[in-house]
Formats: sequence, structure tokens, C-alpha cells
Amino acid sequence: MEEEDIKYVLFSPERIDFEGFFYMDDNFYMKKVLSLASMGRGYVSPNPMVGALIVLDGKIIGRGFHKVFGGPHAEIEALYRLKGECLDRATLYVNLEPCCHFGKTPPCVDFIIQSGIKRVVIGTLDPNPLVNGKGVRKLKSAGVATEVGIMKEECLRLNEVYFKFITKKKPFVVLKIAQTIDGRIATKEFHSKWITGKESLKMVHKIRKEYDSILVGINTVIKDDPELTVRKIKSRKKKRFILDTKCRIPLTARLLHLNDSENTVIITTEHAPENKIKKIKDLGAEIWTMPESREGDLDIEKVLLRMAKRGVASVVVEGGKKVFTSFLKRGEFDRVVTFIAPKIFGSGVESVGDLGIVDIDDAITFRDFKWYKSGSEIVFDGRR
Repeated sequence: MEEEDIKYVLFSPERIDFEGFFYMDDNFYMKKVLSLASMGRGYVSPNPMVGALIVLDGKIIGRGFHKVFGGPHAEIEALYRLKGECLDRATLYVNLEPCCHFGKTPPCVDFIIQSGIKRVVIGTLDPNPLVNGKGVRKLKSAGVATEVGIMKEECLRLNEVYFKFITKKKPFVVLKIAQTIDGRIATKEFHSKWITGKESLKMVHKIRKEYDSILVGINTVIKDDPELTVRKIKSRKKKRFILDTKCRIPLTARLLHLNDSENTVIITTEHAPENKIKKIKDLGAEIWTMPESREGDLDIEKVLLRMAKRGVASVVVEGGKKVFTSFLKRGEFDRVVTFIAPKIFGSGVESVGDLGIVDIDDAITFRDFKWYKSGSEIVFDGRR
């Protein structure tokens, strides 16, 4: 179903009646839905974050959100305690079109119809071809008044990862860079611990928690020997991807000796020695042999496509210079988060190499960005 076939209904953020009294409208409830939905961040991927409210006579009588991948959907969470309630005057608010197909759970649309609810307010359509307007059509066919488009932009932003994953068949890519004022990510002796302070390190782990996986180049592994895990905050296990064209990773690398080493994936090429590949597999890690690009590096686009086929909907790219440059040069990024420390190295490893940009008008720009402080650092956070 095409988006233009859906009638979008837009409302003001709030309404004031003629006597000056504030009362709650659809936007008011959708804001609460978005807040509920965001509680699933980091736990439901590759599914979307979804929240739901049931409102009767201005009172919220049911609420729910999608808590974990494979678990009950938000609409079911909100409705299941209300069996036996007379819901024909109630409104269901949900930020994403309810599903109408069998997946890990039964269709939400059928449950909604059976509940007796006669009005449903939806933030935006689900671009999944299995849904994409079919849920709305089924609700309307059952006599349920259905409106789409309430706080649409906010709903799209909340699930930016899901929308890219479904429509482009690629993960959402975040480039996370920690650098000095003069744009260095390490000294000339390759020392990089720690450019940023404790507050920024905490924020890095929060960013890692939000997304499915972490990716670095082999030079980062050799120089820093990172674990690439989420620490000090509760989180799902993350996939760890290492770009390593010749399989140079040391067999002593911490990444190969974690208690979930099966989540470590070494992405290499046909140039990798067979005996080294076998030893890495024996340690529990996974090996992907991928084709090279024309420049002799790994083909980033093909890597991302393969990640998506494996259900990886998002990735945080954490370096180094060669990797950042490769993603930027090929336009394979969606968000850039750069921590700028109040330090100057003068010489050292640049955060980004040559992108082939000569004209100022060809510079990479950002349509949506913000600056904020993190401890002693300044943070740039922008979308393409």
C-alpha cells in the first residue's frame, strides 16, 4: 500500500478550548506512546520500538511496549489485562502500524479487532512489505476508525534504524570518533588511551547499548587490544566485527577469548592463511571471507549487506582512520558522533584521511545536528 493512499491527520501539539482550559489531544497521548516505546531501545532490534496506550474517556486504562525481541508486541501488552472491559468507546494509540502477519507472535490487528476497540490512532505506517498499509486496511474493513500520521516525524526518528534496515537492507551506521582539537585519534606513537574522560567513556557505552554491533579495523585491535563490549550498564550481547583483510589478528587478542567469542566475527579475504583461519575458528570466533574492493580493501557495501542478512540492523564504527575514511568516502554512514577533547597532539594519527574533496561545496554536510558537553569534551552529533 502506497503512503499516498493513506489519509494523514495532523493535529496541533495542544488545544485550548474557548474558556481557556487545556485538554489532552491525540498528540498528548502519542508523546506518551513514544516515551513508552523508547524503553525497548537496545533490546528489540531488529524489530522496531513500539509503545501503545488505551484511553477511555480521557483516562489511560492500558499501556504497554515491546520489551524484548520475540516477546509480546506493545498492543498485546496494553490490551491483555483489559479482557472483558467494554472498549467500544476506547482509543488505541500506537506509534507504528500494527502487524497483520504471523511472525514470532500472532497478528496484532486481529487482537485489536477482537478487543472491540473502535478507534486506532497510528504514528506512521510500517514499511515492512508484510505490513505496509495492510494493517490499516484490515482495521478499516472491520469498522475500526483509523487515523495515521500523528507526530509522524517523531515516530520516524524513533525508529530510524528499523526504517533503514527494512527499506535499504543495510544496517544503520554510526561513526563514533574520539579526537583532539586538532583532529588526532592517537599520537605518532599510536597512543590513544584515553583521549576522552570518564563521562564520555560512559556515554560511549550508552551508545553501544543502543545498537546491535560494534566494528573496528585490525589496526585498532593490534594497537589497543579492545574487548568491544558494553560495560557498567545492562545490555544485550553485541556482535563484534573486525575488518582484517589478511587475518593479522593476534591469537592472544582479548576479542578471541571472551565468554561469548561466538559473537566475534573476523571479516577477511582470500589472502588470509588457512591455518590462521582454522586457529581462529577453534577459539570460537566466526570468519567471513569477503571480496575485495578495487582499492584492495574490503568492499564496505557488501560487508553491510551481509550483516543485514544476518539480522544485524545497526553498527557502531569505532575506528581507526582507515576505516572511518572508507565509510565516509563511500557514503556508508547515517550518524556521526564525535567527542572532541581539549587536547592538542600536533602530530599523530588523523581521524579521517583523504576523501578526495577539492571543492568546498563537495564537503560532507549534516541536515540535522547538535552540539553538547560531556565532561570536559564537546560532542558533535549529526545525521547525514
